[in-house]
Amino acid sequence: TVGRMPFATVSGRRIAYELVGEGRPWAITPGGRFSKDYPGVRELAEALAATGNQVLLWDRPNCGESDICFTGPSESAMQADTLAALIRHLDLGPTIIAGGSGGARVSMLTAARHRDVAAGLAVWWISGGAFGLMSLAVHYCGQSLVKAWEQGMDAVVALPEWQEVLERNPSNRQRFLDQDRREFIATMERWMVAYSPRGDEIVPGLANADARAIDVPALVFRSGESDAFHTRATSEEVARVLPNARLVEPPWGDREWIERQAAIERGESLFERWCLLAPELGEWARESLAP
Repeated sequence: TVGRMPFATVSGRRIAYELVGEGRPWAITPGGRFSKDYPGVRELAEALAATGNQVLLWDRPNCGESDICFTGPSESAMQADTLAALIRHLDLGPTIIAGGSGGARVSMLTAARHRDVAAGLAVWWISGGAFGLMSLAVHYCGQSLVKAWEQGMDAVVALPEWQEVLERNPSNRQRFLDQDRREFIATMERWMVAYSPRGDEIVPGLANADARAIDVPALVFRSGESDAFHTRATSEEVARVLPNARLVEPPWGDREWIERQAAIERGESLFERWCLLAPELGEWARESLAP
């Protein structure tokens, strides 16, 4: 059947994906540059699938098995456009777009830039605050920019942060080496600047005015008071600006982000407890969205 293949070619790029279950369509986007196979992501998909949903898991460009891509106003916007193209390619119809951390940002941008593919929006761990956003700029772009600047694309390819996309999609190596060094540096700078905190943007790249136009039902999980990377104020502001949003408490304690960071040191997953979101996500969808 359609959509059971492991790859789709959209916008000229090979994108790895999987469909789990049958029923109302959802798309889940992880955070960081983590792949769809990172522990915790599939568990959430399976929990949703168990109650009559079909869940799209996918590797964003620059993640997992998908092709790398260095175009667009920001990495998140490029990924959002790719998700919309993938949903159309798979003919899923209006889909509930859901994600956490970086995946929350991609989900919101997808709903804003491609209203036709969005039936609803569910987000948690929304990155925000001056420290959170400026940390992201350096985290995602800093090392690659410096290596390209000082040594060239060979040095970028050697960075630890790119090893997964090289190992799981060996053709990405040549894509890196084919990048014009000056153009790549300009892209990294543009992508960094996109994270700059701005009073008129609810999240990077999403103007408040565009956020107010996202009229689909939205579920926003409130961030922990102790979380400096995904500030509580950001989650509350998102819920306030989205016209059809419900703000709810998450199924974990205030220090979840801090505790998950510590758990990584023990070899556990950052997203290990995402499956706990499934009951509230499912209940909200049944209540708020037409069948």
